[in-house]
Amino acid sequence: QVQLMESGGGLIEAGGSLRLSCAASRSIASLDTMNWYRQAPGKEREWVATITSRDITNYKDSVKGRFTISKENAKNMWYLQMNSLKPEDTATYYCNAFNGAYAHWGQGTQVTVSS
Repeated sequence: QVQLMESGGGLIEAGGSLRLSCAASRSIASLDTMNWYRQAPGKEREWVATITSRDITNYKDSVKGRFTISKENAKNMWYLQMNSLKPEDTATYYCNAFNGAYAHWGQGTQVTVSS
């Protein structure tokens, strides 16, 4: 079992930047993928970005070129650098990890982008 905790959310004006962090309770070296999801009010949770154990990254089309996912194995953390934020990026952001058949989720951190 892995406990995950997000931090770094907040209120930001459009065009601004935030960096979200996800802290894992144990080594992330054995995790298959580390991900970020988000859920806006009244909408379903959606995938945002992935980084694999081999540092392969992938992004939702609408965030490509603006968001960057990265990780630090030594700190058992991964991050989402969000630049050029838009009001439509407003959501609760969740970090997630898959380890084989198991999925682990954080509690979420709120990101609000004002226009």
